[in-house]
Amino acid sequence: MIETRHRRLRPQSSRLRAGLAVLAVTLALAGCTEMPAAPAARPAAPAPAALPEPAVQPPSPSSAAIRAHYAAIAAQMQAQGRLRTETRPGDAPFTTAQLVENFVRIALYDEYQSSGGSFVARESPARLRRWSAPVRMNIEFGASVPLAQRNADRIMLASTAARLGYVTGHPVSVSATNPNFTVLMLNEDERRAIGPRLAALVPGIDPAAVRAVTNLPDSTYCVVFAFSQGETGVYTRAIAVIRGEHPDILRLSCFHEELAQGMGLANDSPAARPSIFNDDEEFALLTRHDELLLRILYDPRLRPGMAEAEARPIIATIAAAVMGGTS
Repeated sequence: MIETRHRRLRPQSSRLRAGLAVLAVTLALAGCTEMPAAPAARPAAPAPAALPEPAVQPPSPSSAAIRAHYAAIAAQMQAQGRLRTETRPGDAPFTTAQLVENFVRIALYDEYQSSGGSFVARESPARLRRWSAPVRMNIEFGASVPLAQRNADRIMLASTAARLGYVTGHPVSVSATNPNFTVLMLNEDERRAIGPRLAALVPGIDPAAVRAVTNLPDSTYCVVFAFSQGETGVYTRAIAVIRGEHPDILRLSCFHEELAQGMGLANDSPAARPSIFNDDEEFALLTRHDELLLRILYDPRLRPGMAEAEARPIIATIAAAVMGGTS
């Protein structure tokens, strides 16, 4: 199955909100939402070899215009006090009970469903999903992504992967050898033409997922697709797509949220604070709250495929432990 997530800019305001979920596909500003989709034909097939590093080409006029657009949006959000980078903000305490409810909403619900060949906003219960095999992340760049940015993005990927591995206790590494989690850093024209590469990475990929990427509206900043086999809840493949035109803070935010969502936290919740899994974009990067969500997700007392009724009492026990017994 596919899960998805994305973030959209509301036309009536400057606020960003999350859209799609991890259907095994997730779209987002810094991460994404989770949306269920039809199973890929062969999601467990080994990934094809990474493409050769493309030579740098000049950006198209449309790409240059979009780059300026996103730079202005990021500056506006920061001026409004959003895209905060604190890990433990003193003005956003949370309790064990809140952590439990936020985990249930973010890990055990889908925000989007597949309907009529597209993704529709319709929240529904889901089963717990996560990786069993080691996660091997790799990044591929569009031909017009500058060399300096490629180097910066490799550092962002490595630091995010290391943090996810440390927090979850699950093996997460950066490797070009048989990767199963591919990050595509693409400018406008490359993203519109990425369909064949997506089909090569995931044979049998749902055409709706391909269209979600190639027809990505400007209001959607990034997206992640996490694929599982049948109803097992075990992820076997993931692809994140990030716009190369973003300024540093938005690209790093996309790394944090999309990669974390691709680990199994597919939904958003307006009640989650301090968190990147919230449509208000107050926080740009993973917070301690989000790290605890990831820690709970990969606790061995939970199993992929669990529904809320079975998982909730276990989640409460784990949350109490990670919070040190505070309520």
